[in-house]
Amino acid sequence: MIIPGGVDRSGVDRVIPSQLWLIERLARRHELHVFAMEQEPLPGSWQLLGAQIHNIGSARGRTRRLLERFNAMHGENDRLFDVVHAFFGWCGTSAAFIGWRYRVPVMFHPSGGEFVAMRDIGYGMRVTVRGRLGLRVALAGARHVTVASQGMQDLADALGSSAERIPVGVALDRWPPRAPRARDRSRPLRLLHVGDIRPVKDQTMLMTAAAHLHDAGVDFTLDMVGLDTMGDTIQRSPAATRAASAIRWHGVLRRDALRALMHAADILLVSSRHEAGPLVVLEAAVAGVPTIGTAVGHIAEWAPDAAIAVPVGDALALARETQTLAADEPRRLRIACEAQRRAIAIDADYTAAAFERIYEEITGRR
Repeated sequence: MIIPGGVDRSGVDRVIPSQLWLIERLARRHELHVFAMEQEPLPGSWQLLGAQIHNIGSARGRTRRLLERFNAMHGENDRLFDVVHAFFGWCGTSAAFIGWRYRVPVMFHPSGGEFVAMRDIGYGMRVTVRGRLGLRVALAGARHVTVASQGMQDLADALGSSAERIPVGVALDRWPPRAPRARDRSRPLRLLHVGDIRPVKDQTMLMTAAAHLHDAGVDFTLDMVGLDTMGDTIQRSPAATRAASAIRWHGVLRRDALRALMHAADILLVSSRHEAGPLVVLEAAVAGVPTIGTAVGHIAEWAPDAAIAVPVGDALALARETQTLAADEPRRLRIACEAQRRAIAIDADYTAAAFERIYEEITGRR
């Protein structure tokens, strides 16, 4: 498996939970080596959840070090790698070169902005000529391409690439289901947003929606969770200042603290301009919390029965739908129940089994 990172030695901080859940399940049945391109600055190796982690190191020369490390492991003790599985764009590019050089089948799972080009914010692999070339190499070198959502599948189709949809699901043993529960109307409406503060997540729009709710006299709190990559720009915006009394900025939280906020939430809000998934919608659904968000990823797929979707960038619509759902408790619970049913059906065990099926197809062996 080739990934950018998310596999810290601690297994707790600087991790991507969905990747850990997949690694844990695959390592139970297979010999799994994970090549992390930039988990730590310097190269190193460690064991995690039954897999061998090979940190390539974030300094220059990563591709050379990756090839050297792969070459050293490929054929060690007369054991050859059967398949290479890459997540995210440039990892897919590296995997393609490895696949061609060693004649190992490659599977590629674009997991972010590989198929988009948002030039106004510099987001997406297709923004630059180099990125477009890298994506072409990744797609050409893959025996099988998978994506998490219908939206990503449509984008792949538009580029002439056939992709199978395999959602990356929640580990129910690590993030157990909790039945949707009625809202306590004696307290403010509890809203939750989880995501790094960055332009593609469009928290500027979210703050405008919060200001609309504040101006409409809605009694609410909005908990903001995620790494701030924009230096307090969003917090200091006029819209955020207008609704400052209702907004709580938590920064990065560990899983137990995030789960506590999720249990207290009535609605999850998503404001992104693009999402490949996102996992947080599935996590919220498993925890019994419905989502209102922009028409991206799973939100667009699930609306209107298991989520509520609004146009990308439409803060007024996000505020209006939030206020409407808060006033219609039976509908809020119906959406939460249907979302939970769908999220449980595509849990982490489903994801691992789907990937294993493809491994068997492209290698011809179990």
